[in-house]
Amino acid sequence: MSRPKNPEFDFQGINHLALVCKDMDRTVKFYRDVLGMPLIKTIDLPRGMGQHFFFDLGHGDSLAFFWFANAPEAVPGVSSAKPGPMPGPSAHGSMNHVAINVAPEKIDEYYEKLKSKGIECTRVVNHDDSPMQASLELTPTTFVRSIYFYDPDGIALEFAAWTRELPKEGDVKHAPAKASDVSRYREMAPAK
Repeated sequence: MSRPKNPEFDFQGINHLALVCKDMDRTVKFYRDVLGMPLIKTIDLPRGMGQHFFFDLGHGDSLAFFWFANAPEAVPGVSSAKPGPMPGPSAHGSMNHVAINVAPEKIDEYYEKLKSKGIECTRVVNHDDSPMQASLELTPTTFVRSIYFYDPDGIALEFAAWTRELPKEGDVKHAPAKASDVSRYREMAPAK
């Protein structure tokens, strides 16, 4: 059975779906220990914001979870990221953004294509292991390149291109945060 081809973009499936959890430790125990999904990348977000962990779904696809130290409690109907140039914190159990996997050699072309279609989007963001975890330039620790934008309903979308295999040494190094860790993360956040 032949599937129809997308005439605009050569999508390669879902890079990762990023959801928000209330307790990263509980989430790791369920997805890694109960469902058997390998934990392939852990990130402690800058300024005490929280954590971002990635699980392997197979075939290069990943399921990711944010744990935000300042996330509001889940509210039925609050299901998308806080609006802004890039997705911000969202409620426990909500969908933060959908990342669509694209080929690394296409990311710059797709940025130009989105702009030419009048879609407001970020520049290509190179996510890396630097203190701010992002750069406008490729670095030796860049692991994924991203473009963020929104659909007409405000759903946060991302074109994401892996730049290397995960995990490599040092990619899984953070202990998962517990719901009780909120005060410690809030103490690390800059004063407003």
